[in-house]
Amino acid sequence: MEGSLKKSTVDRREMILKLLAENGKVYVFELSKMFKVSEVTIRNDLEQLEKKNHLIRARGGAIKLEGQVSLDFNLSDKHKLHLAEKARIGKRAAALIMESETVILDSGTTTAEIAKNLASFKNVTVVTNAINVVNILVQYPAISIIIPGGYLRQNSLSLVGPFAARNYRSLYVDKVFIGVDGFDPKIGAFTPNIEEAHLNEIMIDIAKEVILVADSSKVNRKSLSLICPVSRIDTFVTDDGLDEENRRILEESGVKVIIA
Repeated sequence: MEGSLKKSTVDRREMILKLLAENGKVYVFELSKMFKVSEVTIRNDLEQLEKKNHLIRARGGAIKLEGQVSLDFNLSDKHKLHLAEKARIGKRAAALIMESETVILDSGTTTAEIAKNLASFKNVTVVTNAINVVNILVQYPAISIIIPGGYLRQNSLSLVGPFAARNYRSLYVDKVFIGVDGFDPKIGAFTPNIEEAHLNEIMIDIAKEVILVADSSKVNRKSLSLICPVSRIDTFVTDDGLDEENRRILEESGVKVIIA
């Protein structure tokens, strides 16, 4: 009996991983019905699989840990991924900002880490369409915040749309920090949402310097929408997981690579 139970658990978890590979995300209530077991059992399955680095548990289910084409995951789910690397990248990227500059912080979890490192600045203006970034910056009275407006995308907590685009076009900034869901060193930067890609294009057009911030797991991954080609990127801040071949490709393309 014990051996049979163990086998069914192993089989169930293998099937969960297969479904995850096919769909990118699984839900507890669906798996409970499919396998005719309790939701508590499924949550335990997901917990054990997360401990083995097979998946990331998310609200009501789990998401695939890695993938060639990134999906549009909820910001709270993405925050769990590569936390230590993002913190280092955020700190190193913040060091690129100078007093009296005006910069754009794009939406995302890595750009939020940049915001956490701006407490010591006395005269910096930050333009952002990211609600999570605003929530961090309001703690620093010396930081001037400009919010261009738009309508809220719940997944990314970002403001997008024609209103946001029109207001961004009326600005000019020293630097833009763009977070991405995929980055192919031979092609360019990607995001899963078409509207955010369009807004990112405008941010890049109005910036003197374009800085891409992303952990190395994003390299060699693509998503639905191309933000910009590699030729538009001045600097790439990432972690030490970037392999030498991709670093060479980027540097030969004129991109400055900074390892955090």
